[in-house]
Formats: sequence, structure tokens, C-alpha cells
Amino acid sequence: MEQQNFKYKRGVVVFPVSIIFLLWFIYFIEIKFGYNFNKYGIYPQTLGGLKGILFSPFIHSSTKHLFNNSIPLLVMLVSLYYFYRKIANKVLILGLLFTGILTWSFARPSYHIGASGVVYLLVSFIFFSGIFRKYYRLTALSLIVVFLYGSMVWYIFPTEERISWEGHLSGFLVGLIFSYFFRKQGPQPEKFQFTENKDFENLFDEHGNYNPPEEEPVTEEKLTVNYEYKITKENNK
Repeated sequence: MEQQNFKYKRGVVVFPVSIIFLLWFIYFIEIKFGYNFNKYGIYPQTLGGLKGILFSPFIHSSTKHLFNNSIPLLVMLVSLYYFYRKIANKVLILGLLFTGILTWSFARPSYHIGASGVVYLLVSFIFFSGIFRKYYRLTALSLIVVFLYGSMVWYIFPTEERISWEGHLSGFLVGLIFSYFFRKQGPQPEKFQFTENKDFENLFDEHGNYNPPEEEPVTEEKLTVNYEYKITKENNK
């Protein structure tokens, strides 16, 4: 099983910040030049809507929509690349594809846009990974995720018509599946190795009961020998 020491590297922050910058830059271009990129979102059960699997996470309907996705996306990406660095790219790229495909397969006939599906993917993956791996550091991270974003779970249900709960649910399910599928890859709990101690083991019998060996009784003959040895040693001084 792989052991991993968590170490900070510049890419842990640079890559997530670059992604957030790209999202805001695309939105700026859309507003500045009057474009509408919604048509590049996921439109379920249509051939043309498949392109949204790749493009939809980069498209947002409003500044509020983009801002609400930016902060949790930044936090989750930093967490992913710090704690799961060796599998982070696979989780992010494959997760984005499967989340988009699942959304395309069953969602309502409308354009589904935004990075919230990816946010749910990462929140779900990081939360369940800590549980499946039984690694105390990652379990602590799972509890932090629950504390910060636990309320998000309500939005995987159809609460508001304007919210793509299908994208949220897809990301949540893909993250759960990935956390189980990749549980043997990346950081693993430390395994303690115990060394043998024959002297200690001899204090117990075959049933595990404390049964130290009896000390050999001191006989009169041994006392005499020890006494004679002591006298001889003193005479030789």
C-alpha cells in the first residue's frame, strides 16, 4: 500500500487559481462583447447537446452564479491536488466527463451550464474518500467538508426549477463512485509493524494468559558455592 507524505507544491494553488481565472475571463468576454455561450451547455438527449459535456463547466449565467461556484471550486481543487495529488488529474478529468454524460442522459430538456456539477463531484469524492480509506487525516478532511458544504446536499433534489439539480446529483454520484473505485490509489493509512520480543512473549502461555516462568529455587549447595567464590575473590585481592 502506498504511503504519502503531504507536501505543498506550487501547483497545488497555481492550477486551481488558473482555473478560476479562466472561468472569470470567459464570463468577462461574454459580457464585454455581448456573447451568449449558453448554447454550448449540455442539452440532454440531443446530439448537439453533447458538446456541453466539455464546455458547460466554463459557462455561467450571471455574476452571482459564477461567484457562488468559484469559492467552493477553488477550495475543493486545492484540497484535491494537495491530498490526492497523484490521482487528481484522473479524478477531475474523468469525473467531469462522466458527470456531463450522466447529466445529458436524464436531465430536463434545457441548457445546463455552470461548474456546480464539478463542485459536487469534488465535494462528494473528498468526503467519501476519507471514509472509505479509514485514514485519520482524510477523515478529518471529510468532517471539514461536511462542516463547510454539508447543506449543499439539499440541492441534489428538485428544489428550484432554475437550478440544475440533475447536474448536482450527477456530480455527487460520480464522486461517490470514484471515491470507492480509487480507494486503493493515492494516500493510504499507515500500517504499523511490530517486532518480535521473545523475552516478552515468554511471559504468556499458548492461550495468551500471563504465566511467567518460575524462577529456579536457590539451593544450599548454590549458596555454598557463591559464598566460597566470594571468599576466594577477596583473598586474591
